Amino acid sequence: MQNFLALTSPGIEVLLVDEIEKLGGELVVQKPEGVYFSASLEVGYRISLWTRLATRVMLKIGEGEAKNKDELFQTASSVNWIEHFDCHHSFAIDFVGYSEEIRNSQFGGLTIKDAIVDQFRDQGLERPDVDKKSPDISFQARLLKDHVSIYLDFSGRGLFQRGYREHTGAAPLKENLAAALIIRSGWLDDTSKPLVDPMCGSGTILIEAVSMAGKQAPSIDRATWGFDVWKKHDDEIWQQELTNAQEQSANSLANLNVKVFGIDIDSRVLKTAQQNARNANLQRFIEFSCKDTNKMNNTFGQAGTILFNPPYGERIGELPELVESFVLFGQKLKAQFIDWRVAILTANIDLLSMLKLSSFKRYKFKNGPLDCQLALYNIDEKQIEKDATTPQSNFAEQDSAFANRLKKNKKALKGWLKSGEINSYRLYDGDIPEYNVAIDIYNEYLVIQEYAAPKTIEADKAAKRLQEVIYWAPKVLEVNTDKVVLKTRAKQKGRNQYQRLDKSKQALTVNEHGALFKINLWDYLDTGLFLDHRKTRQIVAKKAKNKNLLNLFAYTGSVSVQAALHGASSVTTVDMSNTYLNWAQDNFALNKLSGHKYEFIQADCLDWLKKNIKQYDLIFIDPPTFSNSKRMEDSFDVQRDHVTLITDALKCLAPGGEIFFTNNKRNFKIDVEAMEALGLKAENLTDVTRDKDFARNKHIHNSWSITRKK
Repeated sequence: MQNFLALTSPGIEVLLVDEIEKLGGELVVQKPEGVYFSASLEVGYRISLWTRLATRVMLKIGEGEAKNKDELFQTASSVNWIEHFDCHHSFAIDFVGYSEEIRNSQFGGLTIKDAIVDQFRDQGLERPDVDKKSPDISFQARLLKDHVSIYLDFSGRGLFQRGYREHTGAAPLKENLAAALIIRSGWLDDTSKPLVDPMCGSGTILIEAVSMAGKQAPSIDRATWGFDVWKKHDDEIWQQELTNAQEQSANSLANLNVKVFGIDIDSRVLKTAQQNARNANLQRFIEFSCKDTNKMNNTFGQAGTILFNPPYGERIGELPELVESFVLFGQKLKAQFIDWRVAILTANIDLLSMLKLSSFKRYKFKNGPLDCQLALYNIDEKQIEKDATTPQSNFAEQDSAFANRLKKNKKALKGWLKSGEINSYRLYDGDIPEYNVAIDIYNEYLVIQEYAAPKTIEADKAAKRLQEVIYWAPKVLEVNTDKVVLKTRAKQKGRNQYQRLDKSKQALTVNEHGALFKINLWDYLDTGLFLDHRKTRQIVAKKAKNKNLLNLFAYTGSVSVQAALHGASSVTTVDMSNTYLNWAQDNFALNKLSGHKYEFIQADCLDWLKKNIKQYDLIFIDPPTFSNSKRMEDSFDVQRDHVTLITDALKCLAPGGEIFFTNNKRNFKIDVEAMEALGLKAENLTDVTRDKDFARNKHIHNSWSITRKK
């Protein structure tokens, strides 16, 4: 009897125990690192051929103490390596684990490698080569509590790779995880019933399901094995096991009768699924169709199982459509799929709540790095009865406090919007604390910005409420879900405040009181236009007529554009970011503004002010609340440093000129005494500059008109 260790993914171990026992393994023990078992060489070959759930099968060849490097070397030297492979074969060592003395895997692996090559040299043999990429034979050492076990990589890596997948979709599901989902779904209890994957992607779940129903040995077509050059490999026993597996698989497939259906909205990925099914020689058992899941009707015959792994809403633009799909899918299940079993794997657990169904069982799995759950539902009379007694399960609009508030806000702004040239505005800004989002409209687009939830709100409740927002906002505002943009906007500090989100490079143009602005809703947390400064821009622009304007911390130059359109004599736009300065120039070009009187300067505004000698009639300053950009020598804090900033700006202000100073720091207090000492008058214009769509938020920004006292 030999001692083996089978590795798999978290959540699959308990299923792997059952599988190994059925295949003939003995003394099977599940531990966090994998499943240990004893077996003859014959059974070891059989398990390697038939396992659907293991990712590797390894054979123990030695063990011992390894408190330090010397003990690890001694234990590795106690293995008779020459009995396992010849010197002309390359090898590799994986090392797993660490201790106080052996602190990383590279150090442990090198120690064992040295023991191996020294043994060959001591026997007068050539030193075998190390090949980390494609060795002839591989070993793994596993260190746990100062004890090391050394294994031959018996099966070789990647047992989950069956060989039929030429290509995959955007988020491929490993075959061993797909097999685990099929087992947990319960479909294998009666494979005469239909199995449907409504978001089948590259077809992995369906291909695995048919293969399992047809009792196929998943690895009979594997090209290479870990034991190929192992000197103790018994090829006669191996060939007999391989032949048996091939014959059993062929006989079982000949009598297979299953009803399996794959649906996907993407015709390209569906072609991949069809090709993968052909590669697995199972195409005749699977019926693929290209359609939207929301348009799927029950034409599958008797009640069966729906099993799928939908997108998790990680990519920008995905989640709004998913939320609506889950709501509609839940309604469809209750209308058309009575007595069906539904199994859904997702890392976005909150999406499941949109189904308005009660799961009877959930299993935890890992899909790559993501923690996931497989939720099981029976669409039975109990679900229908619950709908009858629980009004919120109907997703009635009148039951949503958020939906009602959004309708109220929309109605309140209707007249204001008609009276002005505005197609970008804020409709909701955390009006209800439990729904802590901002909702903005940009032409036909809807932007939902999620703020960090208050500490008083539990994280899971906040997540569920966000799903409700994502569902109701486009419904109430009559916006297609593909025009909904979702942004998570936790409080930013320092260099994180301009964090990039995506690289879509999309843009659209909006109109504000006759001015055109380029907007990007996808690539940054901010869109390129601060909506709360709309009225501020109009006030400054009117003041700038026939005057020289300096716009500091100019961002994308929206104030500069409005001032130029209102007849400013000259406009100087200063910002540290080349990206934003180019954006500002794009905005000028959109409005057909060009000429020498429009100057764009890339510079640290604080440093530039100190060196500038030119004077301006009107200076607009909108600094960040805090900044420690790598281009700045020191950090900037608007509360701490605003007096210094205004003092430097004063040197650049022409006689009779005006500084328009604004910022977004909550509870900001201007230093009145310092202003007095500088001979300045500061008039608070915060209430004046706040437009109607921001009237609910008294702290959105602060504004002052600063002039010299006469």
